[in-house]
Amino acid sequence: MPSKTSQLRARRRCAFRLPFWFAGMALGGASVVGAAEMIQEPLAQMQGLDKITARVSQFEAPVGKTVRFGNLSIVVRDCRKSPPEERPENAAFVEIYEARPGEEKERLFSGWMFSSSPALSALEHAVYDVNLLACKGGAAPSAPAAAPSAPAAPAGRTRGKTPR
Repeated sequence: MPSKTSQLRARRRCAFRLPFWFAGMALGGASVVGAAEMIQEPLAQMQGLDKITARVSQFEAPVGKTVRFGNLSIVVRDCRKSPPEERPENAAFVEIYEARPGEEKERLFSGWMFSSSPALSALEHAVYDVNLLACKGGAAPSAPAAAPSAPAAPAGRTRGKTPR
């Protein structure tokens, strides 16, 4: 049987570690493994606010292509979303440049944007705010082609018996 001193030390170690375990679980430590399982998507749905006109615009930015919003050039390098069975989250690596007439492009933002916390990772500019709404798949699949119907019977003739 362990001595009372060793039992006391074991309790202290457990009491010291337990709050950190709970804090890790509260901050999503259980889903850290899920972060590697995010689904890559080809489109980022973004939202921009023009503070001068007070207009909010939603636009889609394909991964790897440049999209314009006002005098900003936005390039989404990667866009991922969490699997449907996990808590909804979208993350995109975005680079935003400002092009002023007669000047070189200036990088305003380069980093990850998260849809669940836009204030944490949005572009804040004197004129524009830009944030991520969602990562989406490409164009919706087209409707399946209609099955060919039976050829119409020639006029004046019918197939089989018909009620009179």
